[in-house]
Amino acid sequence: MRKPREIILQINRTKHVITASPDASLLMVLRNDLSLNGPKYGCGLGQCGACTVLVDGVAARSCVIPVGEVGLRAITTLEGLANAKTLHPVQAAFVQEQAAQCGYCLNGMIMTVAALLERVPDPTEQQIVDALSGNICRCGTHIEIMAAARQAARILLKARERE
Repeated sequence: MRKPREIILQINRTKHVITASPDASLLMVLRNDLSLNGPKYGCGLGQCGACTVLVDGVAARSCVIPVGEVGLRAITTLEGLANAKTLHPVQAAFVQEQAAQCGYCLNGMIMTVAALLERVPDPTEQQIVDALSGNICRCGTHIEIMAAARQAARILLKARERE
């Protein structure tokens, strides 16, 4: 690990100044220094998806991203999807469809679906499956997760039509 230094981060539309080793994982900084506990520690290898955040709108595994390499890129965590008054449509769809059992995978599932729907507003079933293929759910709520992704797409499409 390199010597700790001051690092400026742009997280959930807020600038944060922290002191950390540039080699520290973004996940550990989010959880330990900024108390943002949406992203979870799963495998530590970027393979399970529990730690997913959005970096400039793209789903990324925060456990394998050195904090010194993100600079002022826009980082969004699960906590930053919602606004002060309402849940993000993807979060609301996951609640509505009861797409949780243990809930450990939810952060990654929600963040991945949010990134997908930004790129592909009306995804096919296969596009949803492909987007979520790198996220592991051991409880088996796959049917509800797929239903939540489809519901979120419908909600967002209706909202875009009203704009």
